[in-house]
Amino acid sequence: MTEATTSPKAGLRTLPRNVWAVSLTSFFMDVSSEMVINILPLFLSNVLGVKTNVIGLIEGVAEATASLLKVFSGWLSDKLRARKWLAVAGYGLSSLAKPFFYVANSWGVVAGVRWADRVGKGVRTAPRDALVADSIDQQHRGLAFGLHRAADTGGAMLGLIIALVVVWVAQRSDMVLGRATFQSVVLISLVPAFLAVLSLAVGAQDVPVKEGREAPVVSFRGLGRSFALFMIIVGIFDLGNSSDAFLVLRASERGLNVVQVLGMLITFNLVYTVLSAPAGSLSDRIGRRKLIVGGWLIYALIYFGLAVAGTGWHVWVLYAIYGAYYGLAYGTTKAMVADIVPAELRGTAYGTYSAVLGILDFPASLIAGLLWSGIPSWGWDGFGPSAPFFFGGSLALIAAVLMALWSPRLGG
Repeated sequence: MTEATTSPKAGLRTLPRNVWAVSLTSFFMDVSSEMVINILPLFLSNVLGVKTNVIGLIEGVAEATASLLKVFSGWLSDKLRARKWLAVAGYGLSSLAKPFFYVANSWGVVAGVRWADRVGKGVRTAPRDALVADSIDQQHRGLAFGLHRAADTGGAMLGLIIALVVVWVAQRSDMVLGRATFQSVVLISLVPAFLAVLSLAVGAQDVPVKEGREAPVVSFRGLGRSFALFMIIVGIFDLGNSSDAFLVLRASERGLNVVQVLGMLITFNLVYTVLSAPAGSLSDRIGRRKLIVGGWLIYALIYFGLAVAGTGWHVWVLYAIYGAYYGLAYGTTKAMVADIVPAELRGTAYGTYSAVLGILDFPASLIAGLLWSGIPSWGWDGFGPSAPFFFGGSLALIAAVLMALWSPRLGG
């Protein structure tokens, strides 16, 4: 399989095997992960009585752990000239970590399992994204990443539907999540996790890269000035992009029960799934920067709306629109990484991209938790639930303006 494997008129039916295999893997893994991760904040809050500042710490460290590993795994996939088995190993590790959520009885145990799961994500993500980029030509790269995001989000939606059914059968409309219900969801999540690993191991094939590198460092050297400027702009946005756990907590705080929260998340994923592939294809035609700017502006408006939301239903509507941001900007941003760096360094670029954002994910979630609930033991109760959303919306506006003014140089 070579770099340019599709014709200019290629559509979904002619996308390479690797794109479909990776998409199927992400579909199954998100069925497994999203049914657990999206109710994990409720488990921490309702069952274990954990405050939002601690939840922010758990999420921030989890995402930072994952992303710091991505730079190493991305470099290693360049060095070994292989992507597939690193990705398989990462998916396997996450699958092995999930059963331990079943026995979690303190926030420390939850944090340990969450961090182990994110280590798996850190190992797999950069090689997986580089495998997709290696397998498709630039003219159809947006479509490939859009399809992958659609499959990923479709799996998340199915996982949430399964979780909703379990919660509905177990506890109907109770406002808080019960331990037994959470454990039932964890057990069910193990089946699609296994299928995810199997799909990638059997379905994907490596596309060798041209050159390796000498050392796994978080560095912009060799990746080009365009990549460095791109990362500065994306970094400003990401500093205000705290964990989505805070959106779930905001919905609960505004009055939605567990079933309604899951319904809200399903609506979000439906919008995200429907928009991802068309948005990716559109970015191939009109340019990725325009879609990223549009997505970030939508994000800013949503976060400002969440800051002033008066009821749980306001949060539901805004979270549905939140799917438009993800559909327009998330996969498109990843496709742009491949556009602006040398082809032989894509694994390193995706690893560096994820590592920098992961480093910022920690302060982003920690800041959000502190803005919300402060540090009560120090006599500071924070600024309330609206504060993290005003903060995130403001940084998104700044980043959108900078992205609109930036002129990237393709190919590094």
